[in-house]
Amino acid sequence: MSRVSAALQALVVAIVFVAPSTGAQAQGVVNVQKLSAPLANELVGESVANCAQKGYTVTAVVVDLDGVRQAMLRGNGAPIHTLDNAFYKAYSAASLTLARKEDSTKAVADRMAKSAPSTVPQTPLPNVTYGVGGVTIIAGGTPIGAIGVSGAPGGQFDEECARAALAKIRDRMK
Repeated sequence: MSRVSAALQALVVAIVFVAPSTGAQAQGVVNVQKLSAPLANELVGESVANCAQKGYTVTAVVVDLDGVRQAMLRGNGAPIHTLDNAFYKAYSAASLTLARKEDSTKAVADRMAKSAPSTVPQTPLPNVTYGVGGVTIIAGGTPIGAIGVSGAPGGQFDEECARAALAKIRDRMK
């Protein structure tokens, strides 16, 4: 019995250490896609400009999927609190929308509004907001980051500015 057990252990070790790698196995390096710095800067600029044309003074922030800021632009006259709020919206869109394949903080807020009170998180999470105005950046069907806009007279207008800016750069997100 011990010979069979020893032979089985040797076989398992041989498979684990000698078997050729497949695409399903981790290779030790993770490639992550995100917007280039120039495109992230263009995206925040387009968002702020789009809102300014409508008379809204806003701040726009782009984050990667880790929630790290890539670009930020505070429009002329945008209130100081929009700096943090735009980041929170982007961070939330990057972190909360992925598991359920949602594309915005609005989708998250709508889902939570329909949920039983017992399933809605009671403990606030750092940097998380359920405010409308955060939009997931998707390239080739894959989420690569998020943009948050804050300062318009309603989150739906923040989101409109973000989506219009994303539409302008979409063909260059490859």
